[in-house]
Amino acid sequence: MAPSDSFDAFTPVDHPVRTAIIGLGRVYELNVRAYVDNPEADVVALVDPSDLRRAQRQIEWPAAQAFASVGELITSGTEIHAAELLLPTTLNEEVVMACLTQGWHVNLQKPFANDLASAQRMADEAERRGLQLRVMENYLFYEPLQKLKAVVESGVLGLISSYHMKMVASGRGGWEVPGDSYEWRFQQARDGRGPLLFDDGWHKLSTALWLFGPVKEVRAWIGSTEIIPGIEVDAPTTVIWEHVNGVRGVWDITLAVDMYLRSDYYTNDERWEVTGRRGFARVNRCTGRGIQEPSFEIYLDGEMRSYHALDDDWASSFRDSGRHWITSMRTGQGPLLWGADQGLDVLRFALAAYQSSAAGGVGVSPMSVAFDLERDA
Repeated sequence: MAPSDSFDAFTPVDHPVRTAIIGLGRVYELNVRAYVDNPEADVVALVDPSDLRRAQRQIEWPAAQAFASVGELITSGTEIHAAELLLPTTLNEEVVMACLTQGWHVNLQKPFANDLASAQRMADEAERRGLQLRVMENYLFYEPLQKLKAVVESGVLGLISSYHMKMVASGRGGWEVPGDSYEWRFQQARDGRGPLLFDDGWHKLSTALWLFGPVKEVRAWIGSTEIIPGIEVDAPTTVIWEHVNGVRGVWDITLAVDMYLRSDYYTNDERWEVTGRRGFARVNRCTGRGIQEPSFEIYLDGEMRSYHALDDDWASSFRDSGRHWITSMRTGQGPLLWGADQGLDVLRFALAAYQSSAAGGVGVSPMSVAFDLERDA
């Protein structure tokens, strides 16, 4: 995985970035924080097929024009520099290609695509046109995780022995999610791309690559639990892997449908723990508030050190990730976190886990997934 993104062919925007927000559903409320009171960007267009959502969001951006489709936006002739895409994964390629054709830079919600061929087409088109295509990863901007990365890189834990991620999806608590947001995710699950491993889990695979670099081999056992008739969720699931640098990771995905989880957002309890020869460091929570302890702790020399003053509001990571993107448009400086190449790395990681599970848990190299794509082209 490349350590940074290429800006060789990119010309910075020398005035506030005129932005179209495409998709005004639940995640809009998180991503829009990057644009509020930000002099580096102007929200000039809002796009969504729902009359109600357009009307609601336009109250916040009265100067923006509202459109029912990307086609309407394009034919309007509105000047746009960048598009913030908040869409189901199944719509990404069609809309990304339309935006790139107009010469717009694109900030794309994860997952990048359901398959490598689709993701590669988008990446190639952006490169051909000299445009930036970003697969937004807000977890890399969550302050407790940034603290974890800084501690790992400082060497105070000693040589890293291993690390563990735990994710518990609960069925009670959190904010209300519109039914159409679940509908496309359940269709994804029926098509073999589960909501826990592939959709939400994209974040965890991203943090693994961000913390410890490329992955050499993945082994996975992906389970399935029916939560209502005809609807299954991809848990219990276990994924283990080894990075090229020798560090090994374990990710445990658990479903607890009757558990109440205190959360302002989704009902997802997440934890990271990195163990070195001298001690360990852990992030106790992220989206939800399952563990009522400081969000970041370090154990060294027989003492537990707790950090109470970190910004551990999950929504802040969306704000900071979006601002990072906008600033990159203005300055031409990277890395994008993630650019298209890094998005492809995360996708290979996920697809390798699926291949491993389908084969009974055998080891699969993420790079072999890319080689298969080339051989089949």
